[in-house]
Amino acid sequence: MLDLHRLRLLRELALRGTVLAVAEALNYAPSTVSAQLARLEKEAGVELLQPSGRGVRLTPAAQVLVAHAEELLNGMERTEAALAASQREVSGTVRLSMFQTAALALLPGTLRRLRTEHPGLRVEMTQREPEAALRQTWAREFDVVVAEQYPGHAAEHFPDMERTPLALDPLRLAVPPETSGPFASLSSLADAARVPWVLEPAPAASRHWALQQCRVAGFEPDVRYESADLQAHLQLVESGLAVAILPGILGGYRTPRVRWVDLERGPHREIFIAVRSSSAQHPAAVALRRALEAEASALQAGPPA
Repeated sequence: MLDLHRLRLLRELALRGTVLAVAEALNYAPSTVSAQLARLEKEAGVELLQPSGRGVRLTPAAQVLVAHAEELLNGMERTEAALAASQREVSGTVRLSMFQTAALALLPGTLRRLRTEHPGLRVEMTQREPEAALRQTWAREFDVVVAEQYPGHAAEHFPDMERTPLALDPLRLAVPPETSGPFASLSSLADAARVPWVLEPAPAASRHWALQQCRVAGFEPDVRYESADLQAHLQLVESGLAVAILPGILGGYRTPRVRWVDLERGPHREIFIAVRSSSAQHPAAVALRRALEAEASALQAGPPA
């Protein structure tokens, strides 16, 4: 009989490409992964792996097993969800991935709600950029992911993943709150053609989108500062050193000391929740999604001063 755990290792190898990557992802020694795959090959009675350079490649028989392993893992998740639903209390561990601004604005309130409503539920949160987090959730590293997509930059879709809209987050030009100097007269995006900018590094979708907005407005921004940390962007703007296009949710946990300038057509980024279809109805995942939705609604109704 084929072992489900070893089938999962084979699937992980198909996703990640090397035994070392599988070992690092699952916190195993590479020798352990190799030994388990060798045992699976004996159980299957056919060749599953062939040498390829310094690594290995999956044989056609291995590809068949990977496809069926996906079905088995999905079935196991649905079974676990049904079993958990039969219990009176929501408990266990749910693994959550969020990007920085969503975590700052939404996570504390979400955890407070869950602590009150489901004290037996343990939430483990890891900060990841949405592009990586979506793939990692599909690969079963996380159970729930909060991700984003900018106008005209759709986030990658993965098979058997469900998405739930969480918030439409306004995008506006953040300007230092100066009453004199080069920033004082800024009242439109075009006015920011001659002042310093801070943007995220390439190839972030937010950077590409912001550059396009500037070019449509007729100028190439003077990008003097780059950082993936939007809190650094905010501090540069608040300190009177640059302008930036920032999302509204950035002020969800404190009011930014900036002057906001609206952009044409009122653009928004979409914030959404994604889960695997096979685990979407697990009580822990459902409870977490509902708490996130409640916190996002409360935040949009009126952020704290």
